[in-house]
Amino acid sequence: MATNHGVVYMGPNKVEVQSIDYPKMQNPQGKAIEHGAILRIVSTNICGSDQHMVRGRTTAPKGIVLGHEITGEIIEKGKDVEFLDIGDLVSVPFNVACGRCRACRERNTGVCLNVNKQQPGGAYGYVDMGGWVGGQANYVLVPYADFNLLKFPDKARAMEKITDLTMLSDILPTGFHGAKTAGVTVGSTVYIAGAGPVGLAAAASAQILGAAVIIVGDRQAERLAHAKKVGFETVDISKHDRLGEQIAQILGEPVVDAAVDAVGFEASGHGSKGEAAPAAVLNELMDITFVAGGLGIPGLYVVEDPGAPNEDAKKGMLKVRIGKGWSKSLHFHTGQAPVLQYNRQLMMAILHDRIPIAKIVNATVIPLEQAPQGYQDFDKGAAKKFVLNPNGLIKAA
Repeated sequence: MATNHGVVYMGPNKVEVQSIDYPKMQNPQGKAIEHGAILRIVSTNICGSDQHMVRGRTTAPKGIVLGHEITGEIIEKGKDVEFLDIGDLVSVPFNVACGRCRACRERNTGVCLNVNKQQPGGAYGYVDMGGWVGGQANYVLVPYADFNLLKFPDKARAMEKITDLTMLSDILPTGFHGAKTAGVTVGSTVYIAGAGPVGLAAAASAQILGAAVIIVGDRQAERLAHAKKVGFETVDISKHDRLGEQIAQILGEPVVDAAVDAVGFEASGHGSKGEAAPAAVLNELMDITFVAGGLGIPGLYVVEDPGAPNEDAKKGMLKVRIGKGWSKSLHFHTGQAPVLQYNRQLMMAILHDRIPIAKIVNATVIPLEQAPQGYQDFDKGAAKKFVLNPNGLIKAA
């Protein structure tokens, strides 16, 4: 049996690459399953959501194997897997979904009712998401494989675009979900809070949805410079108290048609000197969104935030001006992106050169052993999307 190594959370601001168990055909409760597939991982990415755990801002226990952005090759499958074969190259949605419950049947795979005893929705390597082992490793188990896995139609062609296709597991569908649910369409003006990978994926998604102007806001100079370089308008939220005035300098008016929160519960409010203030961000998005417009909120929010600055925030309670949103007839859409709603269409967009997402998010391939350094650099605001290459299958650029 092959040896397996994974990125393990060891406590706040510390991860290690350790020897971990080789996957077994069983669920987190130890029950044997035959609907799963074991993958040899080709690529697996570091995500901002992982960073929340690593910073100690969740109730994640020490010892959890991280990683929910996974692309791999099937090397073993259960006898109930009928429509996939050994050797297939596949994308793994970060949502663990059964395909059988009411939510899954309605394609709301982010809130599957059967894969997590604690709450709706499951994910690999994430706190409170069902106990499924993460995929920042050499090998991983994917349950309900026939339902969950997206097979690439041409393996050789897919490997040529692997740094683009690796984004299908999470950030590209998540960014697309944020833009789509905000109501972005042909001719829209859009503001996106956050120039990290999800924010840039939302910007790229707004572009293919037909937006006329896409503005990305952040306080990290390196990330803003990269966003500008790949073709988006930018605002530095640390240099002005009123976001609307900055938007007016670009659009001639202080409003946009749609807004996306691509940061989440560790967001910094405008002018707050780096203090986490997600309510301030959401309230400003309501201020700048035109009446009857929409807010897509794919940025992560948690039920429990032990590192929050006050008791309300520790319970996920924020001072959001819902009256402002109501008075403007705004619509809001929150929650995990249901990846299976979007990943095939986005795969086709990648394969046919419609969305160069690897370039847009600055995909940077590193070996599994360098994951701890990748986490440190990402936490400092590096304008990169770190792609781990655990089995050396990604060719050097």
